[in-house]
Amino acid sequence: MFSQMSSESSLAIVNIRSLVQVRESTTTWVSGNKMDYLPSISNAFLIIEQEKIAAFGPMEKFRELHVHGQVIDATDRFVLPAFADSHTHLVFANSREAEFVDRIKGKSYAEIATAGGGILNSAKNLREMSEDELFIKSCLRAEELLALGTAAVEIKSGYGLTTKDELKMLRVARRVGRETPLKVKTTFLGAHAVPQGISKKDYIAVIKEEMIPAIVEENLADYIDVFCEKRFFTREETEDIVNVGKSFGLVPKIHGNQLHRSGGVQAAVATGARSVDHLERIGREEIELLLNSSTMPTLLPGAAFFLDDCYPPARQMIDAGLPVALATDFNPGSSPTGNMSFILSLACIRMKMTPEEAINAATINGAYAMDVLDTHGSITIGKAGSVVITKPISSLAYLPYSFGSLLIEQVVANGELLYSPLRL
Repeated sequence: MFSQMSSESSLAIVNIRSLVQVRESTTTWVSGNKMDYLPSISNAFLIIEQEKIAAFGPMEKFRELHVHGQVIDATDRFVLPAFADSHTHLVFANSREAEFVDRIKGKSYAEIATAGGGILNSAKNLREMSEDELFIKSCLRAEELLALGTAAVEIKSGYGLTTKDELKMLRVARRVGRETPLKVKTTFLGAHAVPQGISKKDYIAVIKEEMIPAIVEENLADYIDVFCEKRFFTREETEDIVNVGKSFGLVPKIHGNQLHRSGGVQAAVATGARSVDHLERIGREEIELLLNSSTMPTLLPGAAFFLDDCYPPARQMIDAGLPVALATDFNPGSSPTGNMSFILSLACIRMKMTPEEAINAATINGAYAMDVLDTHGSITIGKAGSVVITKPISSLAYLPYSFGSLLIEQVVANGELLYSPLRL
């Protein structure tokens, strides 16, 4: 399924116009005014051996090395670490373009959900699909993400809403991580919505007493997530569910403050969540809370774009000293795209982030938000040999500037060159 080229003992990329996001070590995020800085090397080389970054530096140093293997000439091209997309719903059954048309005709997202659309529609479709068919569809999406420059991805459940189907989703997500070049982290999001035919109180009991133990027994999830929002789950319910997950070893991640100031940030900080995601509605109180926490604010401008909603106040957050991550929220209902380059454009155009801030948010901070900073997010010796090579472009700012253009020419994932590479 994946158009990989055969690998040799090593891969060298030479004559790189600029090697971007070069860091000797990365132990945490970048925040505040540091987000506007991207360390780089001009006229550089990069060597990948045994799937990992083995060496890099200016071209004059490359001439002293004896390299055996494949060589790529990156003249006039930028090379940067592959994207780390820390919030997706990659495993789903079918698209929902009928709801897209309904919204064009004037129906609200809430009206569609009340009529059995939205998350409940995805749940119905998923229950009717076999695990193998769901895996095949998910792999096609994984291939698309790789071609668009993403090498690490978090995948949530939440379209099952029964123990059987939540397990099915997470098994598929784990399998995507085993059988594709993507680095995958998985999240249990049973508290995504309340299924029909059961009270919320009884469904929460199923999540805590049945779903979580079954998922942990099969080692299917790294994280636990809750949609903390009006008409879904309150702050108190969110903390209750998350704390049960924590007792089983699952790390919290929270959907918060998408439609209202829902208490999602407060729940995330109180439970020590790795990230709190969305944040279209956030005030000074929440920003102050996040400043004194280890929780990564993760912004999903694709959802705001698709739903024609307000955007998270990224400029205010960064200027206050916060870090932010960017992710696609790839899902069939509110953000049907896995294109991180487009997310960079939205971040710059609609949230007034600089190109440097956006790239930091989509690489090093995204890697922190899904706890893969030891392997992804920067050009660092020993990290995964996963990078993107742009087409010849005039500057790094051209990547978000030319929104909609396909400017990633080649993708390397774990030392494997994908998708029609140019070879010497």
